[in-house]
Amino acid sequence: MTRTDSFAPRTARLEPTPAARAVVALAIGVAFIAVLFAIDAFAPALFEASLPTRAEDGLTLAISVLIESLPFVTLGVFLSIAVQVWIPPGMIERWMPRRAWARRAVLSLLGMFVPVCECGNVPFARGLLMRGFGVSETMTFLIAAPIVNPIVIITTHQAFGFSDGILVARLIGGFAIANLIGWLYSRHPSPDALLTERFRETCEIVTHEPGGRGRRSLAQFVIELRAVMPALIIGSALAGAVQVLVPRDALLAIGSNPALSIVAMIALAMVVSICSNVDSFFALSFASTFTPGSIVAFLLVGPLVDVKMLALMRTTFTTRTLVGITVVVILAAFAIGAVVNLIV
Repeated sequence: MTRTDSFAPRTARLEPTPAARAVVALAIGVAFIAVLFAIDAFAPALFEASLPTRAEDGLTLAISVLIESLPFVTLGVFLSIAVQVWIPPGMIERWMPRRAWARRAVLSLLGMFVPVCECGNVPFARGLLMRGFGVSETMTFLIAAPIVNPIVIITTHQAFGFSDGILVARLIGGFAIANLIGWLYSRHPSPDALLTERFRETCEIVTHEPGGRGRRSLAQFVIELRAVMPALIIGSALAGAVQVLVPRDALLAIGSNPALSIVAMIALAMVVSICSNVDSFFALSFASTFTPGSIVAFLLVGPLVDVKMLALMRTTFTTRTLVGITVVVILAAFAIGAVVNLIV
């Protein structure tokens, strides 16, 4: 699919103004604070810590997620600029297979050469789209790269070795889920409808940016940071807030059940939003009480559809698209986790 095909003009539609977005964000913040006070007033026994302590913990967690992710996002932006501006046209494309399924398979392994976590892969994927790669092809890279990259492979091996097949299941599972999603969305009749209106407008701006490579690089750097940084901050805040609202003890109480343990670890993965480069060591602390299949599900879901990653992907993909991706990832991870529990 060419760039022209991917970002064909669409009928204009009303977009919320910045003032309207600010009002909505303020309303959500007020509602969240009201929920905290309501829980503290009507269900004081639900949490051991007091409301100020939980709020402080939530802020600390949000800041830690932000600091952990920021270097990788910045690296991803630079890689995106390299792909979009500095690599000559056709240089990447001529190495790609012609068959669609083979192109997606190759792109899903591109993460082996892009050793950044899921946060940095979002701006890099945006660069691929701006370059003219298909939406389904880029999705395949975006889903596989947080798992199929050398740093994640090394850290997962350091945490688990080859015990219980966790490392192998994570790698094969991540590759399979990515290519499943790529295949499903390759059948979509209008691929550009999967992208947000704002991203399509950004592509037009970057494509027609005048001047040399230096000017285009600076322009794209500003555009990418303006798009990704607010989403990263919001995602980090959500990750901290959700951990404050969800009692972790409730998730851990069902760790020995083969099915419920998978559900609990999937929920935990979406909540804690830990970078895929280090999430294996976090999961290792649950290995003695949770089933191997639930650990695999945690290691699959976390890098792909945690609240921070969803906020970042929302800069590019529509809400409906993200719901579909999330459903596929969760169902596939549950199935893979169940198979691991049966085998091990």
